[in-house]
Amino acid sequence: MTTGPAVERDLTYAVVDGVPLRLDIHRAAQPGAPVVVYAHGGGWSRGTRSDDSATRLAPLAAHGVTVVSADYRLAPHAVFPQPLHDLKGAVRWLRAHGPELGLPTARIGVWGASAGAYLGSLLALSEGDGDLEGTVGGNTGQSSAVQAVVHWFGQTDLAASAARTELEARLLPFRFEADLLGVTDPAELAERACGLSLLSRVSAQAPPFLIAHGDRDRIVPPSEGLALHEALGRAGARSRFELLAGAGHEDPEFDSPATLATTAAWLRAVLNPPA
Repeated sequence: MTTGPAVERDLTYAVVDGVPLRLDIHRAAQPGAPVVVYAHGGGWSRGTRSDDSATRLAPLAAHGVTVVSADYRLAPHAVFPQPLHDLKGAVRWLRAHGPELGLPTARIGVWGASAGAYLGSLLALSEGDGDLEGTVGGNTGQSSAVQAVVHWFGQTDLAASAARTELEARLLPFRFEADLLGVTDPAELAERACGLSLLSRVSAQAPPFLIAHGDRDRIVPPSEGLALHEALGRAGARSRFELLAGAGHEDPEFDSPATLATTAAWLRAVLNPPA
């Protein structure tokens, strides 16, 4: 009888306003397996760290990558940059506790889906930005930098993804970006969102990116992922873009054995490069 990867659940990495923020560790069996922090999707307003644990997180761990799935505060009770502060706090906590946990945390990846992909990518592209760092969980002597990014069907330009015509607003009424930023006025939303585009933050110093999108995504169009890939390339950073044929937003194809195996192989190669 075979069993899945070992899981350590409900580890508290911070307490904010009396509310604990927790994470789960899905351990790979291989000694010294690389570590990736996972940020769930849900439009910044729903979801938990246990989402897709059986279909996505445990299978990736079975491919030799330890997955640390972290909670972050959700809109509308939390607004930007609080969710980003939480994820940076989780990375710092991992670095502070890596030795006692038996995890190699000198090099850490971040992996996000949809809204979590945006947060994870902004985490990777905001090293040294005091406004976005925060102090959640303490451990401020530790770095929140990451060395690899897996970006699955996420937003890259909040102004573009929030913009809708009157007809689009009736057919597609959600305004996740407004909830994240805590604004309702369209002009104010556009002004705030412009400064938070991933495209404006890329540089040659960005960590390697693996960007995957479905060509039938009607929630976040694949052009957003392609734009990030092209911006990284122009800046001189490493990026790989995969377009999944026939796949929509949060499509089961992303959790297929082939997609998870190639994602894990890329993370292992980037985080544990040959000597």
